[in-house]
Amino acid sequence: MGKFGVMEIVLILLVVVLLFGGKKIPELMRGLGKGMKEFKDAKDGNDKQDGTTN
Repeated sequence: MGKFGVMEIVLILLVVVLLFGGKKIPELMRGLGKGMKEFKDAKDGNDKQDGTTN
């Protein structure tokens, strides 16, 4: 497998837009961002309990 070129990235983005539609993409990205933040916090040992961090 080689590196992704510009055409491959454009093709992937086009498929995503066709599958999910333009209105759903910001919602999906927001959910993905929250999931990544929660994963990072869990990995680093930062638990949110009663507004404090460990």
